[in-house]
Amino acid sequence: MDIKTIFRLMALIVLTLCIQGCSDDEDKYVEPPLAVTPANIAGAWQLTQWNSAPLAEGTYCYIIFNRRERTYAMYQKFDSMYARCITGTYSIEENSDSEYIISGTYDYGRGNWNNSYIVTELYAHGSMVWTAKEDKTDVSVYKRCDSVPQDIIDEARIVSDK
Repeated sequence: MDIKTIFRLMALIVLTLCIQGCSDDEDKYVEPPLAVTPANIAGAWQLTQWNSAPLAEGTYCYIIFNRRERTYAMYQKFDSMYARCITGTYSIEENSDSEYIISGTYDYGRGNWNNSYIVTELYAHGSMVWTAKEDKTDVSVYKRCDSVPQDIIDEARIVSDK
């Protein structure tokens, strides 16, 4: 064997070892969660899953958070055949376990939300997971969206005008 063949063989071995060293399981980027703040949740969100299942056909929930006013507007169609716009205020607190808790009240003296929620995941790519504080099986997955579809806003407006 001449010296050129030996160098080529060594280069091939090194290349093979380098390729084997690059595993898909190693060094995968894991996106760190964001802090749960009014600034990071501001904007429009669509409920995409509830209790590990997609929403039933014809039902939906969109929520828009206003960071400065600490208000929200929720467009939902769950318990009625018509769309509804529900408004109110919200707050975010960090508890002693370093969990972020979101809770809210409804406008017009209609009381508090049924649950407070632990925001277990909030990511820059646009997803957020809420778990009911008192019922760990009640899990909601939200996806950031540009806005609430105009036809839903119009339907809710028509219903509230009646």
